[in-house]
Amino acid sequence: MRNRIAIFVAMIQSILFLGHWFVYETWIHFWGALHGASSTIVPVIVALLSISFVCASLLAFRSFNPAVRVFYKIASVWLGMLNFFFVASCCCWIAYGVVWLVHLSVSRAAIAVTFFVIALLVSIYGIINAASIRVKRITVKLPGLPASWRGRVAALVSDAHLGHVRGAGFITRVVSKLRESGVEIVFICGDLFDGTKADLRLLAAPWKNLSPRFGSYYVTGNHEEFTDPSKYLDAVSHSGIRVLKSEKVIVDGLQIVGVHYHDSTDPRHFRTTLQNANVDRTRASILLTHVPHALQIAESEGISLQLSGHTHRGQIFPFTWFTSRIFGEFTYGLHRFGGLSVYTSSGVGTWGPPLRVGTYPEIVLIQFE
Repeated sequence: MRNRIAIFVAMIQSILFLGHWFVYETWIHFWGALHGASSTIVPVIVALLSISFVCASLLAFRSFNPAVRVFYKIASVWLGMLNFFFVASCCCWIAYGVVWLVHLSVSRAAIAVTFFVIALLVSIYGIINAASIRVKRITVKLPGLPASWRGRVAALVSDAHLGHVRGAGFITRVVSKLRESGVEIVFICGDLFDGTKADLRLLAAPWKNLSPRFGSYYVTGNHEEFTDPSKYLDAVSHSGIRVLKSEKVIVDGLQIVGVHYHDSTDPRHFRTTLQNANVDRTRASILLTHVPHALQIAESEGISLQLSGHTHRGQIFPFTWFTSRIFGEFTYGLHRFGGLSVYTSSGVGTWGPPLRVGTYPEIVLIQFE
């Protein structure tokens, strides 16, 4: 296990080295060579920035003190900015090729300044956008829905990623929005925590201020299973949220099935878990599971509505494109898979860079018809 972790860290660090090198060399080529002290200082700063996120992440798995949290936030913001500076660097070379082909009189410095300033502005927008939680309202019609549930509103919250970047203050804002909306039941579909070392009970404590009529229900995501998930389950339970341990509960006639992340990754085990839940196909059922995959299994086992997260809708460009290639139309939003309705949330928090460009953070309010 340690060898695999070391190889993974080495691969990530190598990619970050190459990314920083490409951005640095692009800037030097277009702006001009550095002179004097800057020719030494700037490369050192770039080298330190290239190792900042990996170092901050390793520290975050061992400590939750203020210094580490500040370091992790700075490194995470820089990682997001690097993404757009990398895109800007690619645009510089493309624009340079176009200028050369059509013989335009545009300096290389002007090209670099234009694209790098745009990248900086996009990064600033991404930080602001990621901190601005939206409330999205959808309507879902489920066959076999008990009459008592018609018109009621449920909330879906996923991917808060509480830890070194998003803390108790952030989840307090989420809880406040839920209280204002007057939801009657809350579904939390994994990655409530980021998976790093943290004061988990402190981070989960704001949920105690929310008492929906029919309760709150939670299943784990992949980040809660980086290590032993029991500490996360304990913190969630202590905050008054019902942990669904790959089981079914019936709430005022509505079937709610919760499947933890590790029970959903193997198709055969996932199917067995749903079969053991004994879902009544003649009545409406809701499945809480972190990842929007194996939909054919949920559909074949008679689930009416699946609620998931995980994808973040890609969170920032160009990863939005990669995510859509992996999950297709189920990357985000409400869609149909045969007789199964599926809603995949873009999540309320962020992982890694606290930026969102091309997506937005959301709490989903689901009104049943």
